[in-house]
Amino acid sequence: MRTVVVSDLHLGTFTRRDLLRHASARAALAERVQGTDHVVLLGDVLELRETPISGVLAQAEPFFRELGDAARGARVTIVPGNHDHQLAAPVLEALAPDGPSGLAHSASAPSTGPTAVLAEWLGDAPLELAYPGLWIRPDVYAMHGHYLDCHAAIPALERLAVAVIERVIGGPPPGPRGIADYEAATEPLYSLLYSLAQASRRRRSFLGGGGRSARAWVRLAGREGRRDLRSRVAASVLVPVVVAALSRAGVGPLTSDLSGPSLRRSCLRAMADVVAGLRIDAAHVVFGHTHRPGPLPGDDTWEWELPGGARLINTGSWLHEPAFLGSSPRESPYWPGTCVVVEDGEPPRLEQLLEELPG
Repeated sequence: MRTVVVSDLHLGTFTRRDLLRHASARAALAERVQGTDHVVLLGDVLELRETPISGVLAQAEPFFRELGDAARGARVTIVPGNHDHQLAAPVLEALAPDGPSGLAHSASAPSTGPTAVLAEWLGDAPLELAYPGLWIRPDVYAMHGHYLDCHAAIPALERLAVAVIERVIGGPPPGPRGIADYEAATEPLYSLLYSLAQASRRRRSFLGGGGRSARAWVRLAGREGRRDLRSRVAASVLVPVVVAALSRAGVGPLTSDLSGPSLRRSCLRAMADVVAGLRIDAAHVVFGHTHRPGPLPGDDTWEWELPGGARLINTGSWLHEPAFLGSSPRESPYWPGTCVVVEDGEPPRLEQLLEELPG
């Protein structure tokens, strides 16, 4: 049995940098899923934070129709993330306080609403929803990974927003967190951003549109050119001051090191905290969310290992983010167009499907 996992497609983003709007990128992914048994869309499939959902669905239609043709006979599972959290509603109903506990809950696509539209476009490839993750194999668990925002040390906007919500609701619980704890800290933010996007006909990117977040991080990290020297000097002074103030206010712990290696390590440590908190007993944990695939050649493999020997593997993204790619895009660890393939008897492996950017 073969499963192909992709995440962070951000279909319908207002920046038009979702690569799967291009026929050549869709063809590359379609070729890989042909003959597979299971396709997992591991979160942030739709960009529901920027524009009304009707426009997003219109942009997503070619992808889902072509995926249905390529994956004919295979199962398709959507595991919602933070940018398309609203798709998880049918599953979250089962996670009510009096509902079942556990790491994998699923539901068939509803007969109405956006997921029903996606199911129709997929045709003979049956669609199901799973949240907060699913077991691909008894030893392989997959989830989007947005819960790591409750732990990450990088002072990104979403991390800070989640920290504020946690303080309002009384702080994080002592000891390991459960799914209900993570949802209590994150769902109010997701609902707010979705509501803002649906309330306006204008394109917007508010707190978390991929392009804007990437540009802000690069600017703060001081990775832009000479023309931005004053901004870099200001950031080098202000970021440590702001981080120290936030830490004194009980937000954190946070780091003022915004370098690429620091970002990678912070996210991996945060994901390790999620795995430990949810007691995910798996040899391999597949996740997305960070847009940084890995482990890549040259990475320190120990950074991707968890206590007890389990391994993390990240699916990367299908979003063109020039701010992260830098002056040598093909050499950047954020080069998009990746997937994770899981086959019987083998560890999950990361594959690169795009050798050049379309469009």
